[in-house]
Amino acid sequence: MMLASSANPLVIAHRGASGERPEHTLEAYALAIDQGADFIEPDLVSTRDGVLVARHENEISETTDVAARPEFASRKTSKLIDGQTLTGWFTEDFTLAELKTLRAKERLPQLRKANTAFDGRYEVPTLAEIIALVRKRQSETGRTIGLYPETKHPSYFRSIGLPIEEKLVTMLGDAGYDGADDPVFIQSFEVENLKRLRGMTKLPLVQLMAGAFGPPDLPGITYAEMSTQQGLADIARYANAIGVEKAMVIPRDASGDLAEPTALVRDAHAAGLKVHVWTFRRENYFLSKDLRIGTDPAGTGNVTAEIRAFLATGIDGYFTDNVVEGVAAAR
Repeated sequence: MMLASSANPLVIAHRGASGERPEHTLEAYALAIDQGADFIEPDLVSTRDGVLVARHENEISETTDVAARPEFASRKTSKLIDGQTLTGWFTEDFTLAELKTLRAKERLPQLRKANTAFDGRYEVPTLAEIIALVRKRQSETGRTIGLYPETKHPSYFRSIGLPIEEKLVTMLGDAGYDGADDPVFIQSFEVENLKRLRGMTKLPLVQLMAGAFGPPDLPGITYAEMSTQQGLADIARYANAIGVEKAMVIPRDASGDLAEPTALVRDAHAAGLKVHVWTFRRENYFLSKDLRIGTDPAGTGNVTAEIRAFLATGIDGYFTDNVVEGVAAAR
């Protein structure tokens, strides 16, 4: 079973090798595989015609050239998604054929200027294409390459008649992924859709949590409450692991340096849950003050030291935008 342990932590390519290519593209996933990632992570949303595609959000103006396409200018709109009003262009208002005319672009151009050289080259991939890529690379390399899909805004998509869970489970099952030992994790920030998935599949499930806020589908509950010993015991009834923001494991002190670890990893393990942490990035902007090198926010800091500090807490895997550094830190 590829749940892994702290002795052999999983390196999860966050949206592919997104530190070096525009995220959620076949090229970013392929590069991450070449660099040695154990898993690649597609965030899944739906098109108007019900096809699952990989985008960080269903609002796509930050990650595609849709805003520069006059033929789609009239599609710009505002929607209420998980309690927030967003304005832009949304995947559920496009057919797959229309989305395939768009091209991906770098989401963080101020920090990753080099990645903008790839703007305009790559398509928005479907889940089917991602599965095909993984199977092809497994055949070529002889390695097991895992899939770590996230269901994005599942309650919202179900509310508009485009549910994600059934389609995802069916597609994974058709590809041979249906058992508890198969190299797939399905993750979500929501709770009820994970419980629904628990009744549909034996594949490992991951409850995502952030230091602030709470699950969008359960107003009044916070992730802080869910990370208590009782909360973790409740999660263990429907999930196999938690995927947590870094600060929930090692917060920062008043000066911005890494502080002492919390009890979360120990408590999660006691509840029978694995712990995967997100997200490790090499730019100074994302690092604690003590791990930055120089003053340029886009400069490269000591992300390897950061990862190793977290590994010392006993985490079982981690998401990284920088697979080369992520693999080196774990080996």
